[in-house]
Amino acid sequence: MTSPHRQILPGLEATAPPREPAALSEHLLEEILLRIASAADLARASATCRSFRRIITDPSFHRRYRSLYPPLLLSILCDGSRFQASSSSVQPAAAPHPNAPAARSLANDPGFSFDCLPVPVKCWVRCDVCDGRVLLERFLEHGDDSVFFAELAVCDPVYRLFRLLPPIPEDLVTYVQVQDNSTRYCEAFLVPSGHQEETSFKVIGRSHCKDKLVVFIFSSESNLWSMGTSNSWADLGLSTPPNFSMGCPQYKHGCFYWKLRYRNKSLKLNISRMEFSTVNLPPSNYEQEVVIAEAGEGMLGMFILTMNNAACLRYFTSMKSKGEEANEWLLENTIPFPCNCNIIGALEGYIFLLGDEKAQARMVTVCFSLQIKTLKIERINSINYHYFQVHPYFGYPSFISTSISEFIE
Repeated sequence: MTSPHRQILPGLEATAPPREPAALSEHLLEEILLRIASAADLARASATCRSFRRIITDPSFHRRYRSLYPPLLLSILCDGSRFQASSSSVQPAAAPHPNAPAARSLANDPGFSFDCLPVPVKCWVRCDVCDGRVLLERFLEHGDDSVFFAELAVCDPVYRLFRLLPPIPEDLVTYVQVQDNSTRYCEAFLVPSGHQEETSFKVIGRSHCKDKLVVFIFSSESNLWSMGTSNSWADLGLSTPPNFSMGCPQYKHGCFYWKLRYRNKSLKLNISRMEFSTVNLPPSNYEQEVVIAEAGEGMLGMFILTMNNAACLRYFTSMKSKGEEANEWLLENTIPFPCNCNIIGALEGYIFLLGDEKAQARMVTVCFSLQIKTLKIERINSINYHYFQVHPYFGYPSFISTSISEFIE
């Protein structure tokens, strides 16, 4: 009898252990992390492992990330009174605003402070906020006979660092023949860097005198003030000086603009040429609030706030390019607002407005933003009471905020 055929199984060969995936180079990891547009997601990635955090916290990564993504609107910086700067407040963007999580982290950060300044905080008031820097002015002391600012400082509230600016030299004041009793008003403001990763900065000091306008420029690189320009009101076609309060300066296409109160004009300062000129507004806008904006393709836009039965912004575009004087305007759109508002500033492609809303049987002050590119209106937060000065603050979460310590003395 034939024995049943047995199937002989082939012997199992020893299998090689699975190969570990090739480690990604730091350069490739950096390129991947740079594609995370959300700062909140980048923070979570930073907390995932040490290698991610080492890359994300490197200053070179900061520079590249900040060049790709604009800063976030994080809060509204408020000063309660011109003479009580100690009543300052940080009002973070609140839900449902998309930046609310990052804004909360800023508000809860005990390091975000102006306590680094050399004299008590109550002696300082904020003049301007730009590129994450805050320009502050110390009040004039009784008996101080300075023609211009007693003292200015630039502060980084994230890293609690500051730099005191020297006073404007007397020889410059003498050169432009400015007398103490002729100075009606002085203001100082920062020149935007245009999102370039700059540790240096510039400050403009403008003096509004009885017979002329005078501009000085401070450069952090030289630590010196220099003469900018000086123009008489007559040279600008203004027989008498306008009301000394000319509204907040607005920066577009390398120029600053101020709405002249009770005039149908804006004052323009070209920074590169250091020249003043005037820009005609659309008819019948003597008392309206005006914001100059970028309209694309080298054109200027203009938003004019009107309040008849309700608040609305009328949007005009210039019929001339930025190299020409924009004296002809075309009405493009009208944007209604949910309540009567006042314009408090324009920064980083947004217009900011304060208005009053009724909530739980009481009136509250609400801050809104209008994105110039999309005309989208967003509610930022509510403020308990009216402040003397209100400044939008744009920045990045602290782990991608670059210190300005390189120019702090």
